[in-house]
Amino acid sequence: MRRYGKHTDEDDIRSRPNRKGNGPRTHIRPKHEDAAEGMVLTVDRGRLTCLVDGRAVVAMKARELGRKAAVVGDRVALVGDLSGDRDTLARIVRIEERASVLRRTADDDDPYERVVVANADQLAIVTALANPEPRPRLIDRCLVAAYDGGLEPLLVMTKSDLARPDKFLELYGTLDIPHVVTSREELESGDAVARVREHLQGKVTAFVGHSGVGKTTLVNALVPEDRRRTTGHVNAVTGRGRHTTTSALALPLGGDRDGWVVDTPGVRSFGLAHIDPSRVIHAFPDLEPGTEGCPRACSHDEPDCALDAWVAEGHADPARLYSLRRLLATRERREGD
Repeated sequence: MRRYGKHTDEDDIRSRPNRKGNGPRTHIRPKHEDAAEGMVLTVDRGRLTCLVDGRAVVAMKARELGRKAAVVGDRVALVGDLSGDRDTLARIVRIEERASVLRRTADDDDPYERVVVANADQLAIVTALANPEPRPRLIDRCLVAAYDGGLEPLLVMTKSDLARPDKFLELYGTLDIPHVVTSREELESGDAVARVREHLQGKVTAFVGHSGVGKTTLVNALVPEDRRRTTGHVNAVTGRGRHTTTSALALPLGGDRDGWVVDTPGVRSFGLAHIDPSRVIHAFPDLEPGTEGCPRACSHDEPDCALDAWVAEGHADPARLYSLRRLLATRERREGD
């Protein structure tokens, strides 16, 4: 076999023949400097609907992107037919760097990460106060995923006409998480919708929650122009809801300048196999300086953790350390525990 040296002549390089006769193949890909910018609104069986200059354009991923997938919220570059007309198809040639990523795994033993939403500013965690009962472990997992991915959390409690929120709010009081309490009557009158919208203005907000908590009902009230999904019901025997949203979808909140709502499918579990405790601590600025004395790869819940001394010296509230450790420990516990 002939081996080429450092100084090869052009004639020494053999090009692969192309049976179509339209020139030799090459691995050099075009840079597409003139590609249009767009935002992925939804993904359905390999077809991505993107917003390009105010038009909904259906596109597919270019082959040169390999296995890199685009998700709802991604900023992308597109070429091809960008008219948005029926039966037209554009091509996504570049996925821009993401500012934030909401990720989950199927369970805590699954190493495969699933990106739910990209470039969201906020994660609205929707939970019912009754029917079905709140699941604090699942909420804790969503909070950890938000802190890890760079999203600000927002708690949205529904069905306050069935149960009071006081006891539930005590569990998250030390985390200083913004929250909104809603009831069925307030949703119908529009009062609750107005309060929720105040937290969404100018932001991209992803909504998550397990089935039956009223997440899609709330999204439909926030964006009444889009009622493509019907709301489900809660099974009287199991207390579980029926999935009504099958794919993530980004919806403009009264115009793209006013913010975006991303409705996601209802979840029954939220795996955290991908979570690094060193990233979660960033959400606790009062505790983070105390980790400088921690041993390497400290889990922040072991005898040598420096946070105990940091709190004992009065630098932070002990309740804050308890909250941090409760969130980190949720990876070892199932949501229903």
